[in-house]
Amino acid sequence: MTYDVERHMDLKQLEYFRHVAELGSFTRAASFLSVVQPALSRQVRQLEVELGQTLFERNGRGVALTDAGTRLLEHTRGILLQVGRARQDLEDQKNGDSGHFVLGLPPSLGRSVTVPLVKAFGRLLPNASLATVEGLSAYMLEWLNVGRVDCALVYNAPASPTIDLQPLLDDQLFLVAPLSPTRKARKSITLTELADHPLIIPSRPHSIRMSVENALAGVDRKIRVAHEIECIPAVIDLVRQGLGFGVLPLNAVKSTQWGDQVRVVPILAPVLKTPLSIATSAQRPMGPLMRKAIDLIRDIVRQEIRGAEIPA
Repeated sequence: MTYDVERHMDLKQLEYFRHVAELGSFTRAASFLSVVQPALSRQVRQLEVELGQTLFERNGRGVALTDAGTRLLEHTRGILLQVGRARQDLEDQKNGDSGHFVLGLPPSLGRSVTVPLVKAFGRLLPNASLATVEGLSAYMLEWLNVGRVDCALVYNAPASPTIDLQPLLDDQLFLVAPLSPTRKARKSITLTELADHPLIIPSRPHSIRMSVENALAGVDRKIRVAHEIECIPAVIDLVRQGLGFGVLPLNAVKSTQWGDQVRVVPILAPVLKTPLSIATSAQRPMGPLMRKAIDLIRDIVRQEIRGAEIPA
């Protein structure tokens, strides 16, 4: 006998299966879902019959996923996430500016723009709730594709058929140097001279690392790495202790507690910049909340970055 999976499989079965898989037990899943265990077991068994594959291996401690179950769990999470997004989009369409909005931020921007964004959302979109997550730009593009975030601010994002990019601004990068009372402070350095500085810089594929390496390649120089550190406050702390130099946007330096304990030096000839864009999924419709949120994000981020004082 063959089964028409599309006709028989339903969301309840997938939801029950996901909870059993994630909790590792029919008993715990039934308690969490507030259903009786026989009903839960029956739905999962029906799913196994319809797929013609065993999804769980039973043991004394609960259950473990089979190979087929592991693969189905990956699909199930995506399916249920998309269904949730569809429901949210319909709700947004009905209410205009209500709903839950998840924004992805790079670590260099998180501290400086999160508070202004939360305040602006509360003032201008009072019916919407804002959540933020931080991560590398490369990771946030993946999160957009799977629906973990609705929108993301990304540096140096490559073109992609699944991602829509709206250019926001070119964020200037500066050399971050330790204070030195015995040495005369330089007002600027050239890009070529940057190659002589041992850098405390994130590892690949961090956008700042890629921007520096690509820019130096353009002047036939290579990066000199002292330490690979992704935590921005740690980079600045290490710089102030004289363990190397950093390359960061100005607002990233100013947003840390040690911003006034390091020197920020412009990199010139040419000016070193990294493009910042607003990224959204090209595979999901843009509702009223998304459009209003993007307009708000654009204004706030430009204010925060351009409002930072450029050192003389």
